[in-house]
Amino acid sequence: MVFDVIFPILFLLALGYISVRSKGLNPEHIAALGNFVIKAALPVLIFISLAAKNVQDIWLPQYFIVYAGVAFLLYGAAFLICLKYFQQPFSHAAVLALGASMSNTGMLGTAILTMLMGQQALTYIAPVLIIESVLMVPLVLALVAMGQQQGVQSVKVLQQTLLILLKNPLFIAVVLGLLCAVWGIAVPKFMQQSLSLLGQTASPLALFVIGGGIVGMTMQHMNLQSIVLIIFSNICMPLLVYAGLRFGVHAEQEMLYAGTIIAALPMPAMFALLGQMYGLKDKTLTPLLISTLLGFVVVGMLIAFWFG
Repeated sequence: MVFDVIFPILFLLALGYISVRSKGLNPEHIAALGNFVIKAALPVLIFISLAAKNVQDIWLPQYFIVYAGVAFLLYGAAFLICLKYFQQPFSHAAVLALGASMSNTGMLGTAILTMLMGQQALTYIAPVLIIESVLMVPLVLALVAMGQQQGVQSVKVLQQTLLILLKNPLFIAVVLGLLCAVWGIAVPKFMQQSLSLLGQTASPLALFVIGGGIVGMTMQHMNLQSIVLIIFSNICMPLLVYAGLRFGVHAEQEMLYAGTIIAALPMPAMFALLGQMYGLKDKTLTPLLISTLLGFVVVGMLIAFWFG
């Protein structure tokens, strides 16, 4: 079981890395594939998976509360540490804290969990995507905007954040999928078959893109700040989610495993994108690289222990 899951993941990652390293593909190609996954294939996969479920199957309030509680606890702690201890500007601290509290759920989580659990994986991925795309990312964008504007024009900041959210394909896919599940709207069979073909490309392409994206990353800014973010993301987050699900709400085994594996995933690519956007490229790339390597080790160990 472990080999059946781990080998395809490592093979696709290596294939993406070798393709870029050998210059068969360039970073622009990888970026285009990444956009396709995030804006087309993954939203379609999430939509058709949620739309095909009953609302009782995807309404997991205890799971949602535990995961959201841990994510925002770590975000708040990392934000204060970056702001007060490492003396980062307000907007920079808002971006850096994201790396400590958000996983690569959409691309990597979907790829790994669907190999382990099939379409049932989307039951546990969807709530986390809601937490990340509906709650956490808008919060980060609002805090960054507030920091840059020194707290003024709060209404304009809110409007801009809401507009960004409404243009996010993942957010739209989650909302539409949930509405179909709640109202019992069935996707026509001919449309479902076509969308399924598109959605099936999300997982393998996501792994390929992540492998290609590793090329060029460096460890030039490996310092205490990076170490703190990595510890929060790769160690504290899975431990706290596991403890919350097991001892807090006494979750069933499948939920416990899924939530912990998602929490143990590496930092999201969005962390580096926001870092580049706000002048933190080197300060985000280094922890992202180490988190990616460490995340695969931790997730591999969990899969071997639980599914071996």
